Order: sequence, then C-alpha cells, then structure tokens
Amino acid sequence: QVQLVESGGGLVQAGGSLRLSCAASGRTFSSYGMGWFRQAPGKEREFVAAIRGSATATYYAESVKGRFTISRDNAKNTVYLQMNSLKPEDTAVYFCAASRIPGTSALRSDYNFWGQGTQVTVSS
Repeated sequence: QVQLVESGGGLVQAGGSLRLSCAASGRTFSSYGMGWFRQAPGKEREFVAAIRGSATATYYAESVKGRFTISRDNAKNTVYLQMNSLKPEDTAVYFCAASRIPGTSALRSDYNFWGQGTQVTVSS
C-alpha cells in the first residue's frame, strides 16, 4: 500500500509559477512510476506528466510540454511538478498517482494509488 499526500497548490496570476510536491509512504518508492493528473470542474481527469521509477524518462501532455517539469527524489520518497508560465486553463485540482508499472504511463487505469489532490487556481 502506498499513501500519497500532495502539497504546494494555491492561487497564482497568469504567467506565474508553482511547485507541487507529492510525498509517498513506503520503502519501495523507486519501483513505482509516478504521474500527475488534473481535473477541472465539469471535466474528466486528464494526464499531465509522468516519470519513470528510475527517473530516467519523463512524458508530458502536449498542453503542458515546455512549461511543466516533473522530477523525483527517491531518497525523499517525493515527486515534484514545477509549473511555469501558468495559464487560466491550468486551473484544476492536481492529483499525484503511483503505478506498479515503473515506466511512464498516461493511462489513469495504470495507476494503483492516488492522493487527495491539491487545488491550483490561475487568475487572468
């Protein structure tokens, strides 16, 4: 069982930056692929970014490529999402997820554990 706790959300103006963190429990964190998803009001939860367990590969949604960066520190059992050049359309609840598949999946069904989410609001 893996427990995930997100932090770092908040209110920011368009063009600003935020850094989300996701702290994971457990002793085998590096064996999990990690992902970030987001869900805006009235919309489906969508993929944002993923990182391989070994941190040797990352994958991004087209909508955030070049603006967001996913990273992880396996010694701290933490995954990060650095979000730059934020836009109002990035407003959503952001969820951290862990997959027993150690690669970089964009599929919600590949993820076994989910955090509670953190709200990100970008004002115009």
